[in-house]
Amino acid sequence: MLKAKNLSPQKLAAFTAFILSVVMALGCLVIGATLKETLIAFGLTFLVAYFLYLYTLQNFIYRKIKLIYKFIYQTKASKREEFFNKNILPLKTIEEVSEDVEKWAFQKREELENLRRNEAFRKEFLLNLSHELKTPIFAVQGYIHTLLDGAIDDPQVNKTFLKNATKNIDRLCRLIDDLDEISKLESGEMTINKEQFVIQDLIRDVFDTLSIKAKQKDIKFSIKKGCEAPIMVNADKEKIRQVLINLIENSVKYGKQEGQTIASVYNMDGKRALVEISDTGIGMAEEHLPRVFERFYRTDRARSRDIGGTGLGLAIVKHIVEAHDQTINVRSKVEVGSTFGFTLELGREIYL
Repeated sequence: MLKAKNLSPQKLAAFTAFILSVVMALGCLVIGATLKETLIAFGLTFLVAYFLYLYTLQNFIYRKIKLIYKFIYQTKASKREEFFNKNILPLKTIEEVSEDVEKWAFQKREELENLRRNEAFRKEFLLNLSHELKTPIFAVQGYIHTLLDGAIDDPQVNKTFLKNATKNIDRLCRLIDDLDEISKLESGEMTINKEQFVIQDLIRDVFDTLSIKAKQKDIKFSIKKGCEAPIMVNADKEKIRQVLINLIENSVKYGKQEGQTIASVYNMDGKRALVEISDTGIGMAEEHLPRVFERFYRTDRARSRDIGGTGLGLAIVKHIVEAHDQTINVRSKVEVGSTFGFTLELGREIYL
């Protein structure tokens, strides 16, 4: 009985009362009591011990257990729920209560760890944001003060300073727009309007859009041989266009002179398509790969700012892909190049 998993207070009280009654009966026999007196002593001892022990369990021990559950779940039961729990549902054993408390403690530890991680992330994010905002603001401030101090009267200087100030203002605007984009994606305000389209056609459109930037470094755009066959996907076309622009633009920014950017599309399992954008650029060290999709994370801060960008492009890409309930990954090697791959839902026509 004691080894039973769901040992109720009634069973525990009966077992304890029985042991005490047997001891009492044996004591009576030892002192020479009659069989009738022994049975009466056995019965009275059993009844008194049973009800006394049951009362103690229910009104002291299990009341404490009830308080523990109220503390754990932070709830208050109605009178109907209390009657149902007390008189109909079997009471939990001490072992079950211990398991529940351990689970609760584990969940609280996980919550605390998440809070610590989020706090560390928040501090890092605010530090990076402050730095990203200060850079263009201080630059604009410096140019304006220089102009006000007399440089505005020098025609060879004033236009240069104004152009540089404009560039930094544009950078600040892009940063604010990207922050607004991420905020909308994270809050769910930005809806995903899916439609069916051929992904290779969209890739070619993005290649055309960025062709001027690619020509400045003699970088060639192409779709990998064997991946030209049209693959229909079901996604938000404009959002995926934004994903491709960010990835392909990065391949140009960090690409080598006379390099290549190659797009590949694969039918994975009849349900998803894998889109990969590969380049022959400077690549990234392995230790950077787990963090490249974080906001403001840069593998080489000085070089990244010289090239341009807000440091939010890959974070936006990740949010858009995940908003489609899909995944994105990266492979890279220093001085060899990088490959960013993401999945998309295949269009219905692929099944025909």
